[in-house]
Amino acid sequence: MKLETIQRIVREVYPKIEKYYGFSKFSPEITPYIEYETSIYGKLSGEEDDGTFGEQTPHAEFDRIDNSIVIYYPKMVSRKHIVQTLVHEYQHYLQSPLWMKRYYTMGYHYGNHPYEVAAYKEEENYTKFI
Repeated sequence: MKLETIQRIVREVYPKIEKYYGFSKFSPEITPYIEYETSIYGKLSGEEDDGTFGEQTPHAEFDRIDNSIVIYYPKMVSRKHIVQTLVHEYQHYLQSPLWMKRYYTMGYHYGNHPYEVAAYKEEENYTKFI
C-alpha cells in the first residue's frame, strides 16, 4: 500500500480508537501520535531505507519514551491490517510499563507475554473502527 493511502486510513480511524479506549492511566495527558517509518533499521540508524532492510522489521511498535505508535508502512497490506495494528499498539499505550518489563523478567516471551496476548485478542474488535 502507498503511504498516502495508509495515512488517510489512519486519519479516518485513529480518532475513533482514541475516543473508544480513552487515555492511559500511565500517560493521561495525551494519546500517542503516529509516526511512519520504512523499517526499524531505518528508524534506529537514521539512514534512508526503502523498507527492505531485513525481514525482521515489525509491523509497528509503541514507543513509550516518545509516546508514539510507529507504523512500518511497507508492512501494511490492507485496511483491516492497519486498523488491527493501531488497536494492538494502542493497547500497549494503555498497559503498565512496569508490568510490561516485569512479565519479561518473569520469563515470558513475545509469544506468551500476557500483554501481547491481550493486544492480539483486542485486534478482533477492529470492526468497531472501520
